[in-house]
Amino acid sequence: MAKLFEPLALRGLTVPHRIFMAPMCQYSASGGLAGPWHIRHYAERALGGAALVVVEATAVRPEGRISAQDLGLWNDSQAEALLRVCEAVHEAGAKIAIQLAHAGRKASTRRPWEGSGALPESEGGWAVIGPGDEPFDPSYAKPRAMDHGDIQAVVDAFGEAGRRAARAGFDAVELHGAHGYLLHQFLSPLSNHRPDAYGGGFDGRSRLALEAVDALRSAIPSSMPLLARLSATDWLPGGWDLEECSLLARAFAARGVDFIDISSGGLATGAKPPIGPGYQVSLAARIKADSGITTGAVGLITTIEQAQQIVLSGAADAVSLGRLLLRDPYWPLRQLPPELRRAPAQYLRAYP
Repeated sequence: MAKLFEPLALRGLTVPHRIFMAPMCQYSASGGLAGPWHIRHYAERALGGAALVVVEATAVRPEGRISAQDLGLWNDSQAEALLRVCEAVHEAGAKIAIQLAHAGRKASTRRPWEGSGALPESEGGWAVIGPGDEPFDPSYAKPRAMDHGDIQAVVDAFGEAGRRAARAGFDAVELHGAHGYLLHQFLSPLSNHRPDAYGGGFDGRSRLALEAVDALRSAIPSSMPLLARLSATDWLPGGWDLEECSLLARAFAARGVDFIDISSGGLATGAKPPIGPGYQVSLAARIKADSGITTGAVGLITTIEQAQQIVLSGAADAVSLGRLLLRDPYWPLRQLPPELRRAPAQYLRAYP
């Protein structure tokens, strides 16, 4: 298991091993503010042995929230609340990153356990924006096509959120360009039909994502790693695919992105991904081979042998665990060799 448990250096940050916690929305904020649930949730995964805890999609603007209960980082009060989350995770011995996001046309929805589809403005929803006026599906709100002023405001908001994240004590920032949210909507030819400089071929469709990278890289300290999450494919004919994702990964690396977590899908309904154990690992391997950037694999990684093989084979440099850590936050701690365990003294009797 040595390779999986070796340190990984990302710019000025070194994490002690390569088991990360993937960002997963908790839909539990009020006014974008982190509260007791977030402190408990993230600190427990840090105590459980994850080397890097990545905080859920956090909106850079109010209209960029997926739900009304999403975290936000568009004001200083939200940064102050997240500072307490950072302190709790650091005290538990882990490093912490935050995923910055804008939901675009997938915004203003109900929380998953409260139904599906758009949250009407009469119930606290809001007007949504996107690359065009096509909704994600008929149950979602119809977006307003963004003009250049809207685009610049979003780019600026990513930069400002990055500055707040650094002040709040995060060790790294992750740009969310996956799962059908705003940046992915601009990247995919299935959702971006713009006739201007932000549409058309690859160069136009990738422009917003690259501008967001530039804004973040200039906003955060030069020693702070900039991460990104990308969907490598839409799993649909004519959509965003591995070839274009590899081109974008190379462009990200040239602009100062240090690590890309490779996921897939989420752009449109009707996709049929080949879901099974580690079904996205080959995507991460292809992006790593084509771009040379440090990558992470995610998606139905559920055994220590599977995680070790991914890293040992060179398919990816780290693994991100999602639902497994919701079910079992202490899974990493049980796998780690004794010299890497950060179990509190109060818990040591549980680990021979």
